Amino acid sequence: MMADTSRLKEQKDHGTAVFPCGLYEVEETCSWKGVKHHWHDEIEILYFGKGEFLLRINMETFRIQEECFYFINPGELHSIEPLTQGLESAVLFHPRILSFEHYDMAQTRLLQPLSKGGIRLPRYLAGASPAFARVRQEYMEILRIFHETGSFLSEEGQTVTENLSSQLFIRAGLLNMLAVFSSYSLLTEPEKEDDYRVEIIKSALDFIRSHYQEKIYIRDLAQQANMNEQYFCRFFKKALGKSPISYLNAYRIKQAIILLQTTDMAVMEICLDCGFYNLGNFLREFKKDTGLTPLQYRKHYVDGKS
Repeated sequence: MMADTSRLKEQKDHGTAVFPCGLYEVEETCSWKGVKHHWHDEIEILYFGKGEFLLRINMETFRIQEECFYFINPGELHSIEPLTQGLESAVLFHPRILSFEHYDMAQTRLLQPLSKGGIRLPRYLAGASPAFARVRQEYMEILRIFHETGSFLSEEGQTVTENLSSQLFIRAGLLNMLAVFSSYSLLTEPEKEDDYRVEIIKSALDFIRSHYQEKIYIRDLAQQANMNEQYFCRFFKKALGKSPISYLNAYRIKQAIILLQTTDMAVMEICLDCGFYNLGNFLREFKKDTGLTPLQYRKHYVDGKS
């Protein structure tokens, strides 16, 4: 039986309660580490302007080297790894903001199926696509509106807008994009086989996040997926680009960083609390991930806030 994957779901509000649509941006001069694997109920429009990135969606890996769009549908497991400095942004929105109360053809054949997962946006849009210029025009107008009337929430790293006219313009831009996809027959139906394999990965990640403070063995994760250990390791690495142990250690280091930032716990306490039972191993993994020792990291973080 698969574990409940609700904890793996990104626990973050995108946009505002009344207008669930937000903008996230990475400037070309920004030092950005990307985003780890997660999923959410919103649709995500990813725009890559410059630079190189590795984008993983469900069981596929994409290398981004030129201007393009990628689209993340609700429930899809994804991560972004920057390979160089670059220009990237994302608009996340819940599909319900596009719905009409009046049940015309657009509502019944496009908007309602989109909201319920019956149809999905295309995986990507390259610059050579005949639909690219129109979609880019609508996207850039949405960014302009966010910049003009939006508020940047620093703790969440997103820009939101509570301006009524802006919300209408943004909604219109998203609907225009959907119309372009429809006119070029770019909307697709979900593939059930991929859904099943992604659920296995979600279950494994949720198990790690729920039990990272304990000793976890490959056999524990393989049993969750009803696979033998060797096949599970290959399956996991194909999906996430790293072995289960590498992912587990990276997640433990992430939790250690949070404790270094928010508590005055001793390094040994943090080591044990995060599931490392060997201090030397913890120090090696921490320095490999951050380039610093835990004490250096804490001092650097404190000095940066003062």
